[in-house]
Amino acid sequence: MPIYEYICKDCGSHFDTMKPMKEADAPAICLDCHHQNTVRQLSVFVAKSGERTVAGNSCGCGNCSGGSCASCHN
Repeated sequence: MPIYEYICKDCGSHFDTMKPMKEADAPAICLDCHHQNTVRQLSVFVAKSGERTVAGNSCGCGNCSGGSCASCHN
């Protein structure tokens, strides 16, 4: 079963949950405030080999897609 990332529109919490693919876009229950006002986020895949980023986000800030990041300057 896949793991999906969500953000709660009420409290701003980011969390993941496992659910069937057919339910991926359905709201999930927030782990902090327990509301269902949530939306699924785009997940970013990261593969690293030593210091080299093979694919995906290189710094973990969620704003860059490899290489130099203008948001966190990594």
